[in-house]
Amino acid sequence: MAPSKQEKAPPYSKDEKVLCFHGDLMYEAKIIDVRVEPGKKADDAQYRIHYKGWKASWDDWVTHDRIRKFTDDNKQLASQLVAARMRAPGAKGGKKGAKPAGSEMSSARGSEERAAASSSFAGRGPRRGRDYELETEEAFHARPSVKLIIPDVIKALLVDDWENVTKNMQLVPLPHPKPVTKILEDYSAYEMPKRSAGSSHADILEETLSGLKEYFDKSLGRILLYKFERPQYAEVHKKWNSSDPEFQGKTASDIYGAEHLCRLMVSLPELIAQTNMDQQSVNRLREELAKFSTWLSKNATEYFVSSYETPPQDYVDKAKN
Repeated sequence: MAPSKQEKAPPYSKDEKVLCFHGDLMYEAKIIDVRVEPGKKADDAQYRIHYKGWKASWDDWVTHDRIRKFTDDNKQLASQLVAARMRAPGAKGGKKGAKPAGSEMSSARGSEERAAASSSFAGRGPRRGRDYELETEEAFHARPSVKLIIPDVIKALLVDDWENVTKNMQLVPLPHPKPVTKILEDYSAYEMPKRSAGSSHADILEETLSGLKEYFDKSLGRILLYKFERPQYAEVHKKWNSSDPEFQGKTASDIYGAEHLCRLMVSLPELIAQTNMDQQSVNRLREELAKFSTWLSKNATEYFVSSYETPPQDYVDKAKN
């Protein structure tokens, strides 16, 4: 009698550390049980998930499409989803009331967690910690709520940006044809004439744009880059201190553009929540940032690059190491 073929194992195993979608968020979790129903394929296995830091009442049976491997790229994705969900209109944080599985956010997207950045808008410095940290249930509900509405156009562009860099291994061409400084100057030229010269509204706009530029310059190398982009950043940083007239004396906001600026926009609410700004100042800042992001979304085709560049193989090898 011929030996039977070895059965294919499920893609995930018991006790494996993973990331798992719950609604439109993704959490660190552990697989505590695996089952394959009779007559079903290994790929159709179901997994009993326990979310780290959450009560056992949140344990859930899920299929493989809800699970992601516990990799650096997927941890970046998880952090970005947490930030985006918390800032969504009407969001109250946490899993309660979350969208059912399979929402539009369950597609892969993300960026590094914005766990540390310079505080330009307010006085208190940043909270220090690990580059990656998903919150416990208690901490998640206790966090201050600083909501910033990100237009759908910007969200879609961020998804494309993430896929281009982390999946397609492409880069935003630098220096950017429309850098952050140009974007902020153009927005100021558009918005400032609507405000009375010397008024508090004009001052707030000027302070907001100045703070946004400073935040960007100080945050880029620390929290706004994917791993694949770091060799490119190292080369750019080296050129800033060289005699190259295209780069000499420039800052991040002179070289990088809308793609990286929008990564910062998504992260700003979390960064602002770590400052000592009073609620009135937060509300004013939120209004200014909402106006700016709406304007940018309406002019996206002018400020976002139409195509990313594919680096040579030696760059790819260097970025992977």
